[in-house]
Amino acid sequence: MQTVSAQTLRRLPTYLNYLKRVQSEGRETISAKAIAEALGLGEIQVRKDIAAASSGGKPKIGYGVRELILELEAYLGYNDANDAVLVGAGKLGSALLSYQGFKDYGLNIVAGFDIGVPEGKKEGGKPIFPVEKLPSVCKRLGIKMGIITVPASEAQGVCDMMVECGIEAIWSFAPTHLIVPEGILVRNENMAFSLAMLSKHLKEKMLSDVK
Repeated sequence: MQTVSAQTLRRLPTYLNYLKRVQSEGRETISAKAIAEALGLGEIQVRKDIAAASSGGKPKIGYGVRELILELEAYLGYNDANDAVLVGAGKLGSALLSYQGFKDYGLNIVAGFDIGVPEGKKEGGKPIFPVEKLPSVCKRLGIKMGIITVPASEAQGVCDMMVECGIEAIWSFAPTHLIVPEGILVRNENMAFSLAMLSKHLKEKMLSDVK
């Protein structure tokens, strides 16, 4: 399989979700053109994206829906359960701990951590420990992925602690830039940026409607 761009990697889950929907409707084969039309994308782009993860479709038949779903899931790593820990069990952190849909994407949050946690606290069936226990839990379970849902002022400290615990991939919801050593991957969910894009779109649309 070839190396893909970040843009392609963002589109692959969209194809996968659509394929699962058409599979539930009983469809067995599908063409790149049909996928492109359904998702409002270019056919050539869809073919290139899928080629990164699939062995290819058949002329005049297209892709087998079931086979393509399996190939995309394997490529995206959804079949490989990734255990993760979450630091910051406030409202957002608690919501993520309770969300059951992560298992469909190969993510298993094994525990949450926070300060001043009462003994035996759980959220979504997941235990929440004092943050001081993070190193021992990560070492014992071999955790390599961490999720940060603390305020921006605390995020870098939590990030540093995760790196010291051997975590190599960090999913951060904190609205701040994190500095990490080479070889550590950080994925920021920048909600402020997303909101700004939506607001800008609405403002431009309102201006065009006035004209």
